[in-house]
Amino acid sequence: MALLKRELHRQAKGPEATHADRCTLVFDTDSKSLYVEREVAHLEANAGGAVNYQTAAMDIADYLKQGGQTAGHRELWRLLRALFNENSESAERAEETSSAAG
Repeated sequence: MALLKRELHRQAKGPEATHADRCTLVFDTDSKSLYVEREVAHLEANAGGAVNYQTAAMDIADYLKQGGQTAGHRELWRLLRALFNENSESAERAEETSSAAG
Protein backbone atom coordinates (compact mmCIF):
# COMPACT_ATOMS: atom_id res chain seq x y z
CA MET A 1 0.00 0.00 0.00
CA ALA A 2 1.55 3.30 -1.11
CA LEU A 3 0.56 6.45 0.74
CA LEU A 4 1.40 9.89 -0.59
CA LYS A 5 1.50 12.41 2.25
CA ARG A 6 1.65 16.19 2.51
CA GLU A 7 1.91 17.79 5.94
CA LEU A 8 -0.71 20.47 6.54
CA HIS A 9 0.09 21.56 10.07
CA ARG A 10 2.30 20.68 13.04
CA GLN A 11 2.10 22.16 16.52
CA ALA A 12 3.80 21.43 19.84
CA LYS A 13 2.43 22.74 23.13
CA GLY A 14 3.60 22.82 26.69
CA PRO A 15 6.73 24.07 28.41
CA GLU A 16 8.64 20.94 27.36
CA ALA A 17 6.60 19.96 24.27
CA THR A 18 4.30 17.67 26.24
CA HIS A 19 1.60 17.76 23.54
CA ALA A 20 2.04 17.55 19.76
CA ASP A 21 -0.58 17.69 17.03
CA ARG A 22 0.01 17.01 13.33
CA CYS A 23 -2.40 16.97 10.38
CA THR A 24 -1.44 15.40 7.06
CA LEU A 25 -3.23 15.18 3.72
CA VAL A 26 -3.00 11.54 2.58
CA PHE A 27 -3.68 9.91 -0.78
CA ASP A 28 -3.88 6.11 -0.68
CA THR A 29 -2.84 4.98 -4.16
CA ASP A 30 -4.31 1.49 -3.69
CA SER A 31 -7.80 2.45 -2.56
CA LYS A 32 -7.75 5.78 -4.46
CA SER A 33 -8.91 7.63 -1.34
CA LEU A 34 -7.95 11.11 -0.20
CA TYR A 35 -8.30 12.03 3.47
CA VAL A 36 -6.80 13.97 6.37
CA GLU A 37 -4.91 12.09 9.06
CA ARG A 38 -4.57 13.69 12.48
CA GLU A 39 -1.95 12.42 14.91
CA VAL A 40 -1.87 13.58 18.51
CA ALA A 41 0.98 12.70 20.84
CA HIS A 42 0.88 13.43 24.57
CA LEU A 43 3.83 12.96 26.92
CA GLU A 44 2.73 11.71 30.32
CA ALA A 45 5.39 13.25 32.58
CA ASN A 46 3.85 11.69 35.70
CA ALA A 47 3.77 8.22 34.08
CA GLY A 48 7.52 7.86 33.66
CA GLY A 49 7.68 9.73 30.37
CA ALA A 50 5.30 7.46 28.46
CA VAL A 51 4.04 8.86 25.17
CA ASN A 52 0.41 8.29 24.19
CA TYR A 53 -0.27 8.41 20.41
CA GLN A 54 -3.69 8.70 18.84
CA THR A 55 -4.25 8.70 15.08
CA ALA A 56 -7.55 9.36 13.32
CA ALA A 57 -8.44 9.54 9.64
CA MET A 58 -11.22 11.87 8.53
CA ASP A 59 -12.92 12.95 5.37
CA ILE A 60 -11.63 16.25 3.95
CA ALA A 61 -15.06 17.86 4.28
CA ASP A 62 -15.31 16.80 7.94
CA TYR A 63 -11.86 18.23 8.61
CA LEU A 64 -12.78 21.56 7.03
CA LYS A 65 -16.05 21.70 9.03
CA GLN A 66 -14.21 21.50 12.35
CA GLY A 67 -14.42 24.65 14.44
CA GLY A 68 -11.95 27.43 13.85
CA GLN A 69 -9.55 28.15 11.03
CA THR A 70 -6.22 26.58 11.94
CA ALA A 71 -3.02 26.77 9.94
CA GLY A 72 -3.86 23.26 8.70
CA HIS A 73 -7.23 24.43 7.37
CA ARG A 74 -5.62 27.38 5.61
CA GLU A 75 -2.94 25.16 4.01
CA LEU A 76 -5.55 22.68 2.77
CA TRP A 77 -7.64 25.51 1.28
CA ARG A 78 -4.49 26.89 -0.39
CA LEU A 79 -3.69 23.48 -1.93
CA LEU A 80 -7.27 23.00 -3.15
CA ARG A 81 -7.41 26.48 -4.70
CA ALA A 82 -4.06 25.92 -6.43
CA LEU A 83 -5.19 22.55 -7.75
CA PHE A 84 -8.48 23.82 -9.16
CA ASN A 85 -7.01 27.06 -10.53
CA GLU A 86 -4.29 25.06 -12.30
CA ASN A 87 -6.80 22.62 -13.77
CA SER A 88 -9.20 25.33 -14.94
CA GLU A 89 -6.36 27.27 -16.59
CA SER A 90 -5.19 24.10 -18.36
CA ALA A 91 -8.74 23.40 -19.56
CA GLU A 92 -9.10 26.97 -20.84
CA ARG A 93 -5.82 26.69 -22.76
CA ALA A 94 -6.93 23.38 -24.29
CA GLU A 95 -10.23 24.91 -25.37
CA GLU A 96 -8.45 27.92 -26.92
CA THR A 97 -6.04 25.63 -28.78
CA SER A 98 -8.81 23.42 -30.17
CA SER A 99 -10.89 26.49 -31.16
CA ALA A 100 -7.92 28.01 -33.01
CA ALA A 101 -7.26 24.74 -34.84
CA GLY A 102 -10.88 24.41 -36.01
